[in-house]
Amino acid sequence: MRMIFGLVLLVGIALAGGAVYLAKDQIGQYKNAIARAEAAKQKIVPTQTVYVVTRSLKYGEKLEKEDVRPVEFPVTAIPEGTFGDEKSIFPENTEERRVVLRPIEKNEALLAVKVTLPGEDAGLTSRLERGMRAFAIKVDVSSGVSGFLRPGDRVDVYWTGGVGGGQTRTEVTKLIETGIQLIAVDQRAGDLEGAQIARTVTVAVDPNQVAALAQAQSTGRLSLALVGVGDDSVSPPIEMNQRSLLGIEEKVAAPAAPAEKVCTIRTRKGAEVVELPIPCTN
Repeated sequence: MRMIFGLVLLVGIALAGGAVYLAKDQIGQYKNAIARAEAAKQKIVPTQTVYVVTRSLKYGEKLEKEDVRPVEFPVTAIPEGTFGDEKSIFPENTEERRVVLRPIEKNEALLAVKVTLPGEDAGLTSRLERGMRAFAIKVDVSSGVSGFLRPGDRVDVYWTGGVGGGQTRTEVTKLIETGIQLIAVDQRAGDLEGAQIARTVTVAVDPNQVAALAQAQSTGRLSLALVGVGDDSVSPPIEMNQRSLLGIEEKVAAPAAPAEKVCTIRTRKGAEVVELPIPCTN
């Protein structure tokens, strides 16, 4: 009997020890899970509602309610000029719609600078920044980069004309403006399909540049050179004439030989004064 009691006691002690061990293990796992949850919570980035477009939008299209949707955007990465609610995009006090000013890709955040105010026209004036002016430049197939210019591109402007007058007149090509932005090609300020030969392009420049381009266009011929996307290099001053192009060096006239110095003395012979040459001493 005593043996059975002892055996039961031992089994009870073993079971109790096992229960304690299992409980301790469960508590440890629970603490680890809480720690992982706290660490994950600290990594969560706070978000804010931002409206993005549901399809690709082109210049001149009207913005409709089905063209936008809300998404949660990281607060630290929200671009300037976004919309946080539908009422700010489509005010309740008007039925007029905003018009797209610049191409917007699907799922791109809708920015105020890329659309007009409700009911506002999407003309050139809406594409000009403060202090800038629109100026038209005449182009053809050669000066207009074979019709590959598009609104939004940047170009360098070269002037070709005569410098000097008479026999000294020289034809010169000079870089006069760099990286100016095109805002329209002919009468189109939006995207163009395929290569189209333009007659005029409109650029956004400041008043000083307007004066320079007007003077250059009236005194010579302007040519455009397309600048690559993302090219932020600064072009050095460039000027080329025919001699520089062909590598012809200017002929420099040989310096004239110094005139021989002659020394004289004056002497009187009767009523006549006569100059006689003598060796120069210094």
